[in-house]
Amino acid sequence: MKQKLEGSYKGKYILLHTFYNKQQLFLAAILDVKHPDNSITIKDIMTDVRVAQTLYNLGLKLTYKRVSVPGVGEGMFSITSSPTNEEFMEFSIKKCGCLTSWLHMMDVGQEVTIRGPYGHPFPVDTELKGKDLLFIAGGVGLAPLHSVINYCLANRENYGKIDVVYGSRSMEDLLDLPEIQNEWMRPENNLDVHLTIDRPQDNWDGHVAFVPTYVKELGFDPNKTVLVCGPPIMIKFVLAALTELGFKKDQVYTTMELRMKCGLGKCGRCNIGDKYVCKDGPVFRFDQLDALPNEY
Repeated sequence: MKQKLEGSYKGKYILLHTFYNKQQLFLAAILDVKHPDNSITIKDIMTDVRVAQTLYNLGLKLTYKRVSVPGVGEGMFSITSSPTNEEFMEFSIKKCGCLTSWLHMMDVGQEVTIRGPYGHPFPVDTELKGKDLLFIAGGVGLAPLHSVINYCLANRENYGKIDVVYGSRSMEDLLDLPEIQNEWMRPENNLDVHLTIDRPQDNWDGHVAFVPTYVKELGFDPNKTVLVCGPPIMIKFVLAALTELGFKKDQVYTTMELRMKCGLGKCGRCNIGDKYVCKDGPVFRFDQLDALPNEY
């Protein structure tokens, strides 16, 4: 586990031109590790470019993969990099248990395994196309939306006005802040970013409020299509704020990957009513969730 990779990575991957198995494990190498603070790490994990391109051609975009450290464990993580990036996959992983602690301790060049992708993605090439979009994220909830935002920017002509509301407990907890400020907020992107933190800080001159409160203050046009991800309590109050502003539930999408485990619909952990989150989701519209038991 501690042995560094040497030489080329080529030859360690399976070419997938004619067959793809979601249970197939692929060897990956960590290219970069970033630690903005003590609880969040961002991983750049390399697979063979041919594999990445094949998955992209299959339309398996903006979704989830299982990352494992052999002998330690395996977990489901959203891909935060855009599928237009054919050289590596990026994951934003919070340290909150045994597996994630191991991932935080790993160095550039060490190997992990990945499998997937799993689940149905946000409908970026169908229902979202041509629409004005509003992304609302809290904390690590930015991770599943990060790739969608970058995909929309890479295909900017396919989407209308884009707004992003993102908040966290503190400035240090805001993921990818340099990218947000230096890339997303460039004038030519026609994308407005609204940042907020929960409580005042000496070195913060931006907005201070919980995300649902800020959404109401901003008073968005209810003709937008909304993508929401964050802590369940935040999502609950964001939906109430959107309803107050005139949004309908069939305009709002969210992800429910919290209880995903096997990714194959076999273990039953993510079962809700007649749905399996890993197979039928994890992306759902809120009107679809209303038809399911209140189990989440």
